[in-house]
Amino acid sequence: MKKFAFLIAAFALLGATAQAQYEVGDYATDFRLKDVTGQMVSLADYPQAKGFVVVFTCNHCPYSVLYEDRIIALHSEYAEQGFPVVAINPNDPAVAPDDSFEKMVVRAQEKGFTFPYLFDEGQKIYPQYGATRTPHVFLLANEGQGKYRVAYIGAIDDNAQEPEAVREKYLEEAIQALIAGDQPNPSFTKAIGCSIKASTR
Repeated sequence: MKKFAFLIAAFALLGATAQAQYEVGDYATDFRLKDVTGQMVSLADYPQAKGFVVVFTCNHCPYSVLYEDRIIALHSEYAEQGFPVVAINPNDPAVAPDDSFEKMVVRAQEKGFTFPYLFDEGQKIYPQYGATRTPHVFLLANEGQGKYRVAYIGAIDDNAQEPEAVREKYLEEAIQALIAGDQPNPSFTKAIGCSIKASTR
C-alpha cells in the first residue's frame, strides 16, 4: 500500500511538472539572460514597452533560419510601436554545438540582429514558458509593475518554407490586436520547427 501511495504521489508530481508552463492569460516571470553583446538583459530593462515578442529560436534549426528575416522585419515594424522582439536560444550547446554562445555572437553579426539575442544558460527559462520548438513565440502584454500577461502562443505564420505564400500572419495579427486594445484571435497556434535540444543528464 505504501508503495502504491508513493507511485501515486510520484505521478502527481510528474503531472504538476508537465503542466508547469504558460498558457494564454498567465503571467510570465521576468528573466535575466546574457545577450550576444555580453550584457545581461531582462524585460524590466524596457519599462516603456507595451509588450514583448519573446521568440525561442537558435542558430542551426532550418526553421529558425527560414524565419530570421521575418523576425528582423517584425522587430523593425513593431519595436517602435512598443512591441520589441526578444530572442532566446534555448538549446544546450553540448547537444547542439552550432548553438553555442560563441556561434550565437557570429550569427547575430552575420544577420545584423537589432534585437537582443539571449542565451538560456542552464536551460532554466524555456521550460517555464513551455517552449518545445524553435521558433516558438510567446507574445506578452506589459501590464505594468512587472506583470507580463501571455496574450499569444505559437507560430509566426502559416508557411515556414515560402514567405510569399503566407496566408495567415498569426503573430503580426496578434500584435495588431493588442495595439488596437483587443485580444488576439486566435490566441494559440501550433508551433512548427525543430525540437529544443536538451541534455539528458
